[in-house]
Amino acid sequence: MIRCFLILLMTLFACRANEELLTFPGCLLVPTEWSDGDSFSVRFPDGKERTIRLYGADCIEMHINGDDSNARRLRDQRRYFGIDDILTAKSLGEAAKVETCKLLAKPFTVVTAFADGRGDERFERVYGFVETSEGKNLSEWLVSQGLARAFGVVRQLADGTSGSEWKDELADLELTAAQAGRGAWAKTDWKRLVSIRKEARAETAELQTAKGTGKAVENKPVDLNHATRNELMTLPGIGEKTAVSIIQARPFQSPEAVKSVKGMGASTYEKIKAFIHVTPP
Repeated sequence: MIRCFLILLMTLFACRANEELLTFPGCLLVPTEWSDGDSFSVRFPDGKERTIRLYGADCIEMHINGDDSNARRLRDQRRYFGIDDILTAKSLGEAAKVETCKLLAKPFTVVTAFADGRGDERFERVYGFVETSEGKNLSEWLVSQGLARAFGVVRQLADGTSGSEWKDELADLELTAAQAGRGAWAKTDWKRLVSIRKEARAETAELQTAKGTGKAVENKPVDLNHATRNELMTLPGIGEKTAVSIIQARPFQSPEAVKSVKGMGASTYEKIKAFIHVTPP
């Protein structure tokens, strides 16, 4: 009877992204080769498998395999942590996966509104919070151990904590991990951190300038309410941070509404307005 009720709930709410959070205790980790610390396959109580992307935490990439997009993300993450060697950074992504698998070895709880969590249009994922059998918030734990950066989409928690407040709490956990030299922060070259990050910002600006003068596709506009992170980043002047902010601000009632997003200045909007549209939420 309980299982039937859970199946009914999941059927009713599976498509209701960005609405109320639903809590699913008794979830199980499904071991897969492609999973990493912040994105993994979960078997829900009804037996259906879904890929969960954690809110608020971004583990270092470990699956490259000729994928230029993931290779660039790994490079950017390496620079964020101030790590010189990219293979060292990749090994920390592997360590994050090991930690997640260890913490989720016992049944755990997923809290989700089934919001689309795709960074890449090739993969289907939904955003979620994960609470371990010991009561740990997995995103918070990974950030506190230096195995993830406080980065990515956030939202209000089930206990009423606002998304912006939780984002600040994650930033504090990251600062504490850095001070203690945990995880990736143990490999940080503090003398070069400023120059490494400056190099990353300069390269991002250069790429954005190139995209702004590149071939834009007006006959195939990007849907602000449904585009993936990678699709949003094809817009001129839109980097990963702004793409994430756009996702967090959904839904939009009109293309002009995106101007209220943090990091979206008037000049950037002028660059993208010919290449965006909005499908009603």
